[in-house]
Amino acid sequence: MSLIKNFPSDGVVTINRVILKPEYTIDDLQERVAFLCENVKTYHSETGFVGGFVALNTGAISNEGSTVGQAVDSPLKDKEALIVTFWKSFAEHEESHKSETFQPLFEKVLELCENGNEEIAYDMMWSGAAYSAEEAKAAKQAKEQYAAA
Repeated sequence: MSLIKNFPSDGVVTINRVILKPEYTIDDLQERVAFLCENVKTYHSETGFVGGFVALNTGAISNEGSTVGQAVDSPLKDKEALIVTFWKSFAEHEESHKSETFQPLFEKVLELCENGNEEIAYDMMWSGAAYSAEEAKAAKQAKEQYAAA
């Protein structure tokens, strides 16, 4: 089962990290990224784009999941966002950025960034959705039955 419907097991994930300049707001980011994402969906859904999401730093830091001190909040709260996209291939992603319709919208997003932009591509290693209640119960039973084996 895949987490992103129709995302191939050998697909590529790209991640942009945006840190807002002080003079811009989350509303500015949402508006500009919405136009950019709509463009990608419209012009690249048939040429390699599979899906994506944008996530905003909430400021919360997990003390249970972190090994670098016991911070209580992130100084980048409401200033940092990740733009994550899923592609069939890196080559198709790169072609999307050459689009005449994409570039002006991309430049508008870059105006907001105090950190410039570095978009890193990752090969997918694993993805999956949560089990249903029935599947979780069966998985727990299997673990109990076969864990000692």
